[in-house]
Amino acid sequence: MSDSRIASASTLGVLATLRRGVQLSPQIVQGLWLTLGLAVLAASGRVVVPLAVQRTVDEGIGATGGPDAGRVALFVALAAGALVVAGLCSAMVNVRLFRSTEAGLAELRVRAFRHVHDLSTLSQGTERRGALVSRVTSDVDTISLFVQWGGIMLLVSSLQVLVATVLMAVYSWQLTVLVWLCFVPLVLVLRRAQRHVNAAYTTVRAKVGAMLGAISEAVVGAETVRAYGVGRRTGRRVDAAIEETRSAQARAQVLVASVFSGGVLVANLVLAVVVVVGTLLGVGGELTAGQVVAFLFLVQLFTGPVQMATEILNELQNAVAGWRRVLAVVETPLDVVDPPDGVASERGPAALTLQGVRYTYPEGPEVLHGVDLELPARTRVAVVGRTGSGKTTIAKLVTRLMDPTAGQVLLDGVDLRDLGLASLRDRVVLVPQEGFLMEGTVADNVAYGLRDGTSGADDVAARVSDAFEALGLADWVADLPAGLGTQVGQRGEALSAGERQLVAIARAYLAAPDLLVLDEATSAVDPATEVRIARALDSLTAGRSTLTIAHRLSTAEASDLVVVVDDGHVVEVGPHDELAAAGGVYARMHASWVAQTR
Repeated sequence: MSDSRIASASTLGVLATLRRGVQLSPQIVQGLWLTLGLAVLAASGRVVVPLAVQRTVDEGIGATGGPDAGRVALFVALAAGALVVAGLCSAMVNVRLFRSTEAGLAELRVRAFRHVHDLSTLSQGTERRGALVSRVTSDVDTISLFVQWGGIMLLVSSLQVLVATVLMAVYSWQLTVLVWLCFVPLVLVLRRAQRHVNAAYTTVRAKVGAMLGAISEAVVGAETVRAYGVGRRTGRRVDAAIEETRSAQARAQVLVASVFSGGVLVANLVLAVVVVVGTLLGVGGELTAGQVVAFLFLVQLFTGPVQMATEILNELQNAVAGWRRVLAVVETPLDVVDPPDGVASERGPAALTLQGVRYTYPEGPEVLHGVDLELPARTRVAVVGRTGSGKTTIAKLVTRLMDPTAGQVLLDGVDLRDLGLASLRDRVVLVPQEGFLMEGTVADNVAYGLRDGTSGADDVAARVSDAFEALGLADWVADLPAGLGTQVGQRGEALSAGERQLVAIARAYLAAPDLLVLDEATSAVDPATEVRIARALDSLTAGRSTLTIAHRLSTAEASDLVVVVDDGHVVEVGPHDELAAAGGVYARMHASWVAQTR
């Protein structure tokens, strides 16, 4: 079995991470050459000022016969015009990068979210929900911040350094070499610092994910926290996660600040050296006053981006760390794969067969040991057994939330792995033990069961209303505060557990599956709601193939066939009356249950 665990982060290097990220979000580099061209113009416009200063000093202010006001005005006007053009080009670079990156990162979010949904429940369970959500939200935000800010700075600054170097060399190759010699040690330090900053920000992203997971868990479980009076303990866990995130952020920022301070120190040193050496060259007649002043302006244009490089490094490593976490999700192998040439299963009575089915959870023992079952079409089957016997695993395999490690699960004689997932989901529906509801109205949640998606609003409302009528739940709907328009709240928390189950049953009714898999949930409901659920289930399962994970043996009594699972083995199969009279495992379970219910 492949490893279904979601990795903390991808192990790709920085450049490989960027290449892979661009492959997943090609919109980021669409029209890149035009953007680069505009960036060249923006960078070139900035170097016009030193040129204008040099010409103004040497040919305007220091002109033969005294200052030439006309030349000064001309050079100033040319410089102003060039700066306006450069500013417009810079704005266009910003707009183009914003549009392309937002399109690319939207594609990345959609791809990551789609992959999360395609992962098996087993894979999703390897990471806390809040941390998993952070990979599609805050981790992508770090990429957006870098590409839209750091990307612009990287483009313009790189070109600015290149152009400034060329012009400095034109004025004085000696001073240019001197400037680069001063910055070479900083470049070497930055290369080594990159690895440390990279590791620091990888830790930061992991801590942010853990913090969001802890906060999400505390918010969702607020009722339990209050009920058990463990607010302080929960608060300490959240505080610890926040403190770990703060500490990781601080360590990363201190590292970046140290490198940044080194860049500022070197930049100031370079200016001092250029002033001294440039003055000496000017006195020696190798440079004019205007050229020395222009060179100082060019050094400023050179050192500015170099100093900014530390901040860009900061955002780059933060973005790479976020990108790696997103890539780790996208590259997690799927346990349940939709076959490219999947068979389209015909609708109709569904017969289910399990042949030699085995299942082993990752890093755990085998929980199903060669299960063989023949479940005829339109048969109501109850699966019973002790907790941990393997009942729920069978339900997950039948609905293909997981695939067996050995053997086959067949629907009408076709292996589920050969069926297209859309066709399978159309025919097989699971009603879990706890009916999950989306925020919205009762009608909205029931309408999720509709498959065609083409019905108008009035038709959907009518079909939802008819579903409750057919299930004998019209009186319950009428008693709700706003009927079908009643808001269910987040996760359905405005309704009781039993009421949520009623909505889930109505949703399954509209889905009209050929095979219905039920994880029975009536242990936490009041007697009146239990009667409603039982009546609705009778209507839902009538004439339909049904597999029920039965927690109450009253369900087994009403079934056509009872399957008894014990320690991963199917030990008995037959009608309730036969098994109860056989004196085996089921008979003992039933006798014990009867004694408890008296």
